Amino acid sequence: MTRESTEIRQKQIKNAVLEIIADEGLHNLSTRKLAQRIGLTEGAIFRHFATKRDIIKGIMDDVANDLIGNLRKITLSAQKAEEKLFAYMCSNVEYLKQNRGITILLFSEAAHLGDKELKEKLNLILAEQKQFIAKIVRDGITEGVWSETVNPEDLAVIYMGIPITFNIEMILNKSGMNVENFCKRMYSLILRTLKK
Repeated sequence: MTRESTEIRQKQIKNAVLEIIADEGLHNLSTRKLAQRIGLTEGAIFRHFATKRDIIKGIMDDVANDLIGNLRKITLSAQKAEEKLFAYMCSNVEYLKQNRGITILLFSEAAHLGDKELKEKLNLILAEQKQFIAKIVRDGITEGVWSETVNPEDLAVIYMGIPITFNIEMILNKSGMNVENFCKRMYSLILRTLKK
């Protein structure tokens, strides 16, 4: 077996964790299955991550860097609000498509581990997404394309249900979900709520 760098192995381990959760459920996640999936020994996994918590924290860091970083760029871009909203939603959905199981893992671990740092990280990830959506809505109101009667913070809370539901449904209905037009359908639904 080729000796890979720690960075590559860590990425493989984090991806395998998400694949196992998406394919077999969180209850079937074990170091043995993880090692088999990657082709390492169980001991080798812990050369790259000292604990299971470190793996979860690594996945949360990836979400903060990759997903939140990209959503921040979209939110702060010079695009019109309607274009930002569409790009934001589709980027969020695409990230979840590529990282199946992430929602279940993050909520389950942060809620059940009683780990204050992980809960705070998850809370920040959620809070930033709500802030970004609220800003996009305020931008649309300022541009005069969306109704002033819509409360941006309330719409952000409603929006947050979309990616969470998408991720859960994608896991539960592996073959029966039409993910290709999901973003467009949800965008149209949100637009109807925002229109004057």
